[in-house]
Amino acid sequence: MGNGTGQPTAEEPADFPHLHHVKAIGRHDDLLGAVRTAIAPHAPGLPDSAFAVRSSREGQYTSVTCSVTVGDIGQLRAIYAAVGEIQGVILCL
Repeated sequence: MGNGTGQPTAEEPADFPHLHHVKAIGRHDDLLGAVRTAIAPHAPGLPDSAFAVRSSREGQYTSVTCSVTVGDIGQLRAIYAAVGEIQGVILCL
């Protein structure tokens, strides 16, 4: 998707539903828990297997990737907005 945020633009509509990978990168004591909590209202019931956690090489940052099937652009935007509001998140892709 061409705007650098991972979100489709009005000029580039996505086909829905589709599997989307939302990645949050930042410094947070429990980034996985925070991402799960932020996404849950917009995509309830995601299994543990929908989430992957990785630490940076030097351990300063954590990334959480959530693989979620989104039904429409409104749901996708709501997920990005919720994840972007997590304190300590410096980048959301």
